[in-house]
Amino acid sequence: MKVIVAIDSFKGSLTSMEAGNAVKAGIAMACPEAEVLVLPLADGGEGTMEALVMGMNGQKEHITVTGPLGEPLECEYGILKETKTAVLEMASAAGLALVPEEKRNPMYTTTFGVGEIIKDAVLKGCRHFLAGIGGSATNDGGAGMLQALGFGMLDREGRQISFGAVGLRDLVKITDDQVLPELKECDFKIACDVINPLCGENGCSMVFGRQKGADDAMIGQMDQWLQHYAQLSHEKYAKADACKEGTGAAGGMGFAFLTYTNAVLESGIKIVTEETRLVETLRDADLVVTGEGRLDGQTIMGKAPVGVARLAKKYGKPVIAFNGCVTPEAAACNAHGIDAYFPILQNIVTQKEAMEPDRAKANMTAAVNQVFRLIKTVSRKGWD
Repeated sequence: MKVIVAIDSFKGSLTSMEAGNAVKAGIAMACPEAEVLVLPLADGGEGTMEALVMGMNGQKEHITVTGPLGEPLECEYGILKETKTAVLEMASAAGLALVPEEKRNPMYTTTFGVGEIIKDAVLKGCRHFLAGIGGSATNDGGAGMLQALGFGMLDREGRQISFGAVGLRDLVKITDDQVLPELKECDFKIACDVINPLCGENGCSMVFGRQKGADDAMIGQMDQWLQHYAQLSHEKYAKADACKEGTGAAGGMGFAFLTYTNAVLESGIKIVTEETRLVETLRDADLVVTGEGRLDGQTIMGKAPVGVARLAKKYGKPVIAFNGCVTPEAAACNAHGIDAYFPILQNIVTQKEAMEPDRAKANMTAAVNQVFRLIKTVSRKGWD
């Protein structure tokens, strides 16, 4: 029996590979003859970098960048040396979680640190990039990132505009004569499930501005400044299209990547499954195991376990899921490719206790062991 294990992280408890290896241990106890392949899994959000780096023999890079408030920030990204690929999460350098609630204000938060990560990776030889852009604290249209890469985002005095959305108010000219030369050799896959345009009532300012600390007056101003920024960008680069789906992602980072780099926006699960070659490995599997920390009604809305299940069903493979907990709404997953799912808790404990890594691993291994004992018994009996 060949089993493919692709399980999402249990946030705050287990990484994707830790969860997957705990599954593998449980299978080995019940079916020592089984061939088990553990692949990293993520949906492009938090944990994607960790999953791909750990699962694909990458290495982590630790650097100091400019944080969202303009202060020095220690962050990390991953490099897959074999393919010269950098894996980064925007949230590590410009994430909302990095900004105390009382200081959240997209007028002044910047994406400059994201550009510094990209520059560092380029100078270390990377030419391919996988980037998750969820959880941003910014609404600067990616101007900060572009400045870090050498683009001139200039005011009337020929100086770089200030950080944050407010800087776009003073933007009059865009130059590219000082851009990092190697950038033209690079390609970017951007994990993005947001379809909002850059501007207007469905744009990033109107839809996401408040959660980043903006009031109604700020939202109107930011939207106007982004429209002006888009117009100047189109004058410089004909491909700039502020109406394109996804350009409003992460406060306009989608627009910056599509306009100023060789980038495509794709669903996070699509990027991860392609990079890990999950489709190819599924073809000769007998069984697929997936899961996540909490299986619920939202799982069918593009989350990683259902993404795996849908791919598996293309080849008619049975799919089971193991999860930290499940809700009644998780039953919807049965109609989306997950044939059966199981919570792993062994006894009554607090949530904090359940999330302790050693306990979670032990619970996972024990639950998998019992389920695979049943599978082995049924298989031996030849039940239909």
